[in-house]
Amino acid sequence: MVLFSTLLKQNFTCMKEISVCIVDDNKELRNALEEIISMSEGYRCLGTIGTVEDAMNQLPILRPDVVLMDINLGTEESGIDIVRVLKPRIPDTNFMMCTVYEENEKIFEALSAGASGYILKKTDPGRMLEAIRELYEGGAPMSSQIARKVVAVFQQQQSATVEAESERLDMLSNREKEILEFLSKGLMYKEIASQLFLSPETVRKHVYHIYEKLHVNNRVAAVNKYYGR
Repeated sequence: MVLFSTLLKQNFTCMKEISVCIVDDNKELRNALEEIISMSEGYRCLGTIGTVEDAMNQLPILRPDVVLMDINLGTEESGIDIVRVLKPRIPDTNFMMCTVYEENEKIFEALSAGASGYILKKTDPGRMLEAIRELYEGGAPMSSQIARKVVAVFQQQQSATVEAESERLDMLSNREKEILEFLSKGLMYKEIASQLFLSPETVRKHVYHIYEKLHVNNRVAAVNKYYGR
């Protein structure tokens, strides 16, 4: 038991201390988060910031491992705007949105801007610390509610894509589908023309329309899309 405790302590000691900055316009919340981080072994709070301007100026200098970023900072510019501007300048810094917003629009806007994590302010301290370390180690932590929304939107997009592809395939005429089948077997235009008693130029025109309808520009892409590969 003593040996296990010693090894556990050694492993924890070897764990890199993660530097964190907090950006939030609520002073009480900043102080609460700072206390949580500062009192937790393996974490160090480099500073707390309350305005967009200070965040823009200080974060490139402090270059923390992780930034806990609020979205609404009481000004026209938001935490998402800060991430969009600073992520290219300090690429090694990981931004995690820490907010009350659960709207799909805010979630995807933040992720598109360069945030790699998204947690809600009501997240308990233990999970928040886990999320910080997960983000630092290359993960993309999200509150369970947010993760479900991301999955739901992804599934909706996939479903819409499948429906759109199906509609495109339905747009093909029987002759075009017939030519696609020959294309999938590797036949050349002359060979297809011979099989269908058409001229090679007519086959070429059909193929052009197939590409146009399927939004592709070559035989392989057309065949793959037609057969759902």
